Amino acid sequence: MRDNAVAPEAGILTTEQCWKLLSETSVGRLAVTVGGRPDVFPINYRIDEQTLLFRTGGGTKLDAIGADARVAVEADAVSAEFGLAWSVVVKGRAEVSEDSGPALNSTSQGLFPWQGVGRDRLVRIVPETVTGRRFALDASMTWHVPLDEAIRAGLE
Repeated sequence: MRDNAVAPEAGILTTEQCWKLLSETSVGRLAVTVGGRPDVFPINYRIDEQTLLFRTGGGTKLDAIGADARVAVEADAVSAEFGLAWSVVVKGRAEVSEDSGPALNSTSQGLFPWQGVGRDRLVRIVPETVTGRRFALDASMTWHVPLDEAIRAGLE
């Protein structure tokens, strides 16, 4: 049950606002189906004409995309300074580029996966839906966790 006195109302973001927020960050989570079960992987992406691009290598992500190209990407941010949080979800189809080598580097210039080496496949997420929410935060929403002796000792 929702306590409206504590929980903030979520503001619905327009598609344009979602793309602007997505362009202001580069880290998200890719949701795929692996062996009939959901799985989530961190990715760093770039926006390219209202699609998302990321690089990957062979492995679970690429295999999952090959088996079922329907994916979701979620990105979010929280600003304690401004008391705002947002979350954007892009649902669509993943297309794996067959280009590699110099073509990949020119296409994805500035797109550097965290693990770097061996990430020679470019994946484009073509959206079917883009949705987002924005939340106003206040001090009453912070988690108050008592410090136990071990944590307190580490902070002193």
